[in-house]
Amino acid sequence: MKVLDERKRQVARVGDDSFQIECEKQSVAGSVSQRACVFCGSRVVLYPIADAVHLVHGPVGCAAYTWDIRGALSSGPELHRLSFSTDLREKDVINGGEPKLYQSLIELIDRYHPEAAFVYSTCIVGVIGDDVTAVCKRVSSERGIPVISVDSEGFKGTKKDGYRAACFALMQLIGKGATDDISRHSINILGDFNLAGELWIIKDYYRKMGVEVVAAITGDGRIKEIERAHGAALNLVQCSGSMNYLAKLMQEKYQIPSLQVSYFGIEDMAESLYSVARFFNDPEMLKRTQELVRDEINLIYPQLLELRKVLNGKKAAIYVGGTFKAFSLVKALRILGIQVALVGSQTGNKTDYNLLKELCDEGTIIVDDSNPLELSNFLQEKEIDLFIGGVKERPIAYKLGIGFCDHNHERKIALAGFVGMLNFAREVYSSVMSPVWQFAPRRNQEQLKGGISNEL
Repeated sequence: MKVLDERKRQVARVGDDSFQIECEKQSVAGSVSQRACVFCGSRVVLYPIADAVHLVHGPVGCAAYTWDIRGALSSGPELHRLSFSTDLREKDVINGGEPKLYQSLIELIDRYHPEAAFVYSTCIVGVIGDDVTAVCKRVSSERGIPVISVDSEGFKGTKKDGYRAACFALMQLIGKGATDDISRHSINILGDFNLAGELWIIKDYYRKMGVEVVAAITGDGRIKEIERAHGAALNLVQCSGSMNYLAKLMQEKYQIPSLQVSYFGIEDMAESLYSVARFFNDPEMLKRTQELVRDEINLIYPQLLELRKVLNGKKAAIYVGGTFKAFSLVKALRILGIQVALVGSQTGNKTDYNLLKELCDEGTIIVDDSNPLELSNFLQEKEIDLFIGGVKERPIAYKLGIGFCDHNHERKIALAGFVGMLNFAREVYSSVMSPVWQFAPRRNQEQLKGGISNEL
């Protein structure tokens, strides 16, 4: 198929002797990349902090675009679900938006009494030169709460640069709280955003192991918990793209080591628990962990085998934001007998793609920073049965008559943990075997025969 000349080296196939893939590049102008902007990257990281005001300093469209951008369930306050904007207009562009920002912050803090406030700078703010940091410092002094400027002008880079801006903002909170009562068996969970209540599943596993979770950054997040995160003994980083930088900063400043984990799929979920038990070198904790993993797998595995009987031999494509999801998804699909024929990400690096090469079967296409035209052609070339991606990939799948599973931050089904693996398998089955595909010209109706009991 045709690929833009500037992008040819960002596409590779497993099995090629000269496997090389370029990545971590700026998107090619005009290619309509699946990536988002810096502002969006910072917003998706900080948004789940539920007891803070999140104020978008810019045109109202930026706030509307990112309203409720994550499922991000909260066990308490839901202030994060209100999308505030300074709604900059032409006169603000000409005269400056600082007075409007100051008045907006004062009004919001006096009305909602948040624990902190985050102010996101958008493209127009970078153009007109508002001193957002100065306004934030003034309001913080007057109202006595942290008011943090998030340097997230969209034109400064990509979504990944927004992650870095969010991590820098979080570091302005971490270190302010007391840590006297924190257990030596304590962790911070970095990069889980509690999209569908998944953080609560993971916390329960660690509780059963005897591990204290000091702060969840940022799913179901609380300012006071984040402020004492420097007292934890270990950082667990799930979403490496968004949280590696924060883990690095915390290691440099507070000497807190970190481990990479993933809570998706049986293998990675079990290893994430075992890695914590090994870190604390506690035989009793390790024993509790073994019992937990055994009981959870015994509960779901027979049902997974039933689903595998129907799904075996199907082909899937994966396109996600961070490659940590892709690793786990390849393994999870293999348990269901599904071959991954296409896999890609928005923010992967060479190490990530080399690991994917080792995980995937020969002939699998690996792609970095793709676009709708490329993805559509690859899906048809590989005769894909299931596409796993996010909100921007969904229309591509449906237009081509392909089953789709949402694995991004808009989804409503918990996919983390052992129970999440069963939820995922059921969703895959429902999507691939739906009778609606009999109306899609590209699908052979024979593929849809042989379904299993609705009891699953």
